[in-house]
Amino acid sequence: QVQLVESGGGLVQAGGSLRLSCAASGRTSNNYAMGWFRRAPGKEREFVATISWTGVNTNYADSVKGRFTISRDNGKNTVYLQMNSLKPEDTAVYYCARARSGTIAAVNRMYDYWGQGTQVTVSS
Repeated sequence: QVQLVESGGGLVQAGGSLRLSCAASGRTSNNYAMGWFRRAPGKEREFVATISWTGVNTNYADSVKGRFTISRDNGKNTVYLQMNSLKPEDTAVYYCARARSGTIAAVNRMYDYWGQGTQVTVSS
């Protein structure tokens, strides 16, 4: 089993920044891509960003391109999501997930382990 624990969420004003972390434990391996998703109130969970197991390849949702950056530290089994220029519409519970392979993926079904989520609230 793999456990994923997110941290770093909170309340921030529009235009501010937050950095989310996702620490993996258990039967971890660095040979998997990782992703961040989010679920806003009353909406479906949506893709935010993904990073390959090497860290070389990344992909972002159009809504966060240029504002969010995903990165990873394989030595620490941790994935990060740096969020800048936050907007009220970024308010959501953010989840990290481990992909089923080492390549980047933007759909839920390509992920097999999920964290419990961390709340991000952006005030206007």
